[in-house]
Amino acid sequence: MRAAVELAARPGFVVHTVACRDDHRGWSAPEERAGHGLVLVRRGRFRRRVSGRVADVDATVGYVSLPGDEGYFAHPAGGDVCTSISFSPDLWQATTAGGLRGREVYVDARLDLAHRHFLAAARSQDVDFALAETMLELLGVALGRAAVGARPSDRTLVAQARAVIACDHPASAGLLPLADLLGVSPYRLSRCFSRELGVSLTHYRNRVRVGRALDRLEAGESDLAALAVGLGFADQAHLTRTVRAQTGKTPAALRRLLTSRPA
Repeated sequence: MRAAVELAARPGFVVHTVACRDDHRGWSAPEERAGHGLVLVRRGRFRRRVSGRVADVDATVGYVSLPGDEGYFAHPAGGDVCTSISFSPDLWQATTAGGLRGREVYVDARLDLAHRHFLAAARSQDVDFALAETMLELLGVALGRAAVGARPSDRTLVAQARAVIACDHPASAGLLPLADLLGVSPYRLSRCFSRELGVSLTHYRNRVRVGRALDRLEAGESDLAALAVGLGFADQAHLTRTVRAQTGKTPAALRRLLTSRPA
């Protein structure tokens, strides 16, 4: 079952929160996209197939949709909650004049932070300025992260590695145990990861951990030492270095940013 709640609407764009409670491994009936859009996941994960290409979509990988796209969806992990933004042809063309490199969007920590900032602006109800400005910032960053993609066999391997990291399996603690669990060489795993997402496996694992840190900070976590230990960092200094490298801000600054009320 899918439910969409409109957050904002203007002639150039419409923003929805979409919650899906489906739980099935098989593909859905085809759904045709009527316009241009960007979808980013807040919680959960699912699979999407367009023109024979399968993408595993979660908080680290979103997607761009174009008019006429015929998409199929599967939800082997249960439900999910997404932000869906639809754009008018004129606004889309003005923003994407340089074209697209790919359909899947790697959601690094800076894009994750831009997504959270956008949702905070939506709560402020200042649609014409605060929301519109943060939306264009979000779209600009997202299009810069559009992935080129790898070969189908590499794509499958990357999806398997992402699933292991997402569930915090003990093998995700290092490249060698992860490669061993997946039955491939560390070299191949490292190479195909960079080809598919445009970032190293090390960077991706830290991205997932920083995303978990953002969730905790947004919820009001104040004990940074305990947060570091809980997320598998060596100490608070290690947490701070990693978060700053991925977001440009310290955990303390992010906590103030994410827990402050919109003006």
